[in-house]
Amino acid sequence: MKAKVGDRIELINMPYDPDPIEPGTKGTIDFVNDNPALEFVQYGVQWDNGRTLMVCVPPDEFKVLDQAS
Repeated sequence: MKAKVGDRIELINMPYDPDPIEPGTKGTIDFVNDNPALEFVQYGVQWDNGRTLMVCVPPDEFKVLDQAS
């Protein structure tokens, strides 16, 4: 399942970022870059802790809590 703009997510793992979001942090997706030329999907997230940081899948992992309608 792919996430979309407005979905609420919870971060599971961000293994390679030098200043990662802490696992368990929740946020809302505000943009998706699913360019087929890339080997990953980028999700721009407004995190509840006030940070703004993209999640790149793979290698980052998250779960969708609530889907936007």
